[in-house]
Formats: sequence, C-alpha cells, structure tokens
Amino acid sequence: MTASTEHNTPLFPLFLRYVSANVLGMIGYSCYILADTFFIARGIGADALAALNLVLPAYSLMNGTGLMIGMGAAARYTISSAQPGRELHRTIFTQALYLTALAALIFSCAGLFLPEQIAVFLGADAQTAGYAADYIRILLVFSPLFLGNNLLLSFTRNDGAPGLAMTGMIVGSLTNIVLDYVFIYPLGMEMTGAAIATATAPVVSMLIMFSRFVRKQNHFRPVRTRLSLRRWGDICALGVSSLVTEMSSGIVIIVFNFLILGLNGNTGVAAYGILANIALVLVAIFTGIGQGIQPIVSRYTGENGKSQRRKLQRYALTSSLLLASVSYILIFFFAVPIAGLFNRDHDPVLTSIASGGMKIYFLSLFFSGINIVAAAMLSSEDRPRQAFAVSVLRGFILIIPAAAILAMCLGLAGVWMAVPVTEAAVAVLSLIFLFRKAR
Repeated sequence: MTASTEHNTPLFPLFLRYVSANVLGMIGYSCYILADTFFIARGIGADALAALNLVLPAYSLMNGTGLMIGMGAAARYTISSAQPGRELHRTIFTQALYLTALAALIFSCAGLFLPEQIAVFLGADAQTAGYAADYIRILLVFSPLFLGNNLLLSFTRNDGAPGLAMTGMIVGSLTNIVLDYVFIYPLGMEMTGAAIATATAPVVSMLIMFSRFVRKQNHFRPVRTRLSLRRWGDICALGVSSLVTEMSSGIVIIVFNFLILGLNGNTGVAAYGILANIALVLVAIFTGIGQGIQPIVSRYTGENGKSQRRKLQRYALTSSLLLASVSYILIFFFAVPIAGLFNRDHDPVLTSIASGGMKIYFLSLFFSGINIVAAAMLSSEDRPRQAFAVSVLRGFILIIPAAAILAMCLGLAGVWMAVPVTEAAVAVLSLIFLFRKAR
C-alpha cells in the first residue's frame, strides 16, 4: 500500500495497521537486551547481570542517536513529500546517511580505545569492570549496524511498509535470542558472546528490509548531494525528542545505580537491572505507538488536517492507557515469579528487592505512555520545541533531583517512586501542550 493510497483509507484502520506493526516490532527489538539479561543472569551470574545494567546507558545513547537521526529524517521526508519542491524529499535520506556515518565513527572509536574507561565512568567496580568492558567494546565497535538499522527502519516505515519494518525487528530479535543461548551456554563465550549475539540482530533486520530495494519498491535511495550542516540540524531538531526519550532510561539507570550501590550494593544493582530491562520492553510498547502514528500525523500537518490529528491523538492516548493497565496488572500479580526468572542462585534478597520494586516503579507506565505519545505527536506536527521540553523534563531535569530527594527520605522505596512521580508531573504538561493546541 502506497502513501497516496493510504490517504483514502479510513483513519482508524490506518492507525491500527501502523501502530500494531510498530508495537510488535518494538517489543521484538527491545528484546535484544532482555534476552541478554535472562541468559547472562542464568548463565554467568549476578555480577555479570550488574555489569550489564551498568552498560545500558551506553546502549541507550547509541540507540537513541540512531532513533534521533532516523525519526527526524523520516519525519522531514514525509512532511516534505506534500510540498511543491521535491529536492528536499529526494535528498533527505542521503543527508541522514552522512550523519549516521559520522555518529558511527565516533561510537566505534570509543569502543576501540575507551571501553575500560567508559565502564568505570558508568560505575563498574573490581567485580564488574571486566564484564562491562567486554560488552561495551563489542557493542560500540558494531555501532554502524545499530545506527544503520534504525535509519532504515524509520524510512521503511514512512515509505508505506510498516509490516516489513516489523518483520525485520522481530526476526532480528529472535536471531539474537538463539545466538545468546549458543554463545553463552555451548560455546562459553560469556559477555563477549552476549554482545556479539546482540550485534548480529540488526544485520538480519537490514537484510530483510533490503528486499524492498531488490524489488525496487522503495521511494528513497542514496543520491549525489553535498553535505548540509543546516539539514543535519533540521534532522536533529525533529528527532531530538526520540534521543532524549531513549536517553532518559540511560540517565535514570546511571543515577539509580549510584544511589542503589550506596543503599544495597551490587545485589541492589542486580535487582534494579531486572527492573530496568523489563522497563525497556514495556516502554517499547509506547515507543511503538509513537513511531506508528508519526508517519500518519506528518501527512496531516496544517489547518486542513486538524480533525485527523485530534482523532489520532485520542486513539494513541487511549491505546497507551489500556496497554499500561494490562502491563501493570500482570506485573503486580506475577512480580515474584518474574524476578525469579533472572535469579540463578535463588537469592531471596534479590527476589524480594526486585519484586517489591516492580509494584512501585511500574506505576510510571500510566504516565510515561502519555509523555512518549505526546512527544511523538508534537515532533510529527513540526513542533520540536514542545516535544523537546516534554522529553528533557522527564529524562534529565526532574528525575535526578526527585531520585536524590526521595532516596534520602524513603531509602530504596524512594528510588523506585522517583520515576512515577516524575512521569506524572510531566504528563500534566504534555496534556496541556496537546489539548491547548487542539482547541
């Protein structure tokens, strides 16, 4: 189905098509790290699990950079397709490729020359530094694969093929899960094996999406054009909310790791590793909604598309609240067995900390869904400043003081409460932005 055909499709079926494909795809995509968490916890042990949690911010920064470039460039690609001048529509993919190559060079050099220093900076100690450095080295050296996959996913989705993007993400994730088992158990490669398994997933995903190039069904392709710093700035401005959304989890992890180390040591960090990795999957649901509505919202910019944008906004917010409710009910009633899955040594303290933390921490789902959808809506409507405000408040400005203050007052329970408190405060602002514009 082409973009022009989709203009004649009723809005709700179009919403379901894009959002369901992207939610399923993002769940599969986020299982990169969750699979590593499970196999590392069961196959290597608690110190390796703590190390994995320490390096998650590096993954968040790399993945968020890919999302910023991909989502920003794809949004501009769709917005420009409805405008008279076709030059921007034709060259924006190439400009995004240039920017991706620069980012990949920076990450790869960091992985080659600074893995130990990065591990220590992220909080690794004598017990976890070796594991963390091994994982970071592989992850960053193979950054071109992750960044390129994010770019291709965003453009494939905006080019009218959300199902193909979903297939790429899910098959890539399944490949990662199988290789995690093979590399960690039969081959005994420990953290290096887990990282290599993770790095193979984007290769499989890109190969699936390249089938669209082979069949010549794609409407975007590299062309000869000069590098444009102005266009890079435009791409980053439209996509920066995606970077901040992704980085918010990394910022929270860094702050929480240092707070929890002081309260409960490496056992507490390992428990938080369980929560943080489950959160990656659950937040991916809302990211999938945001990415799913982006191509549709971008087609209805301007006064003529106001009613369609209001409907999409209502569909997206309702979906996020329904999915948050289902997720929280499952977590509330199955917190102990979920924690037990990641507890190889059956440590009752680890299970107790993780299961108790889940019931507080994941109250944030009801509000983070609103915030992620709002940021995606605002970016898609070419309102990057408001999208950035929502993302930066929940990712940097409020969460750090909230975590520090609540930890001093309430200990570990305060750490868990910091996320729902922050997300709830930002959700008020998100709704003001959305509904004030709607009126």
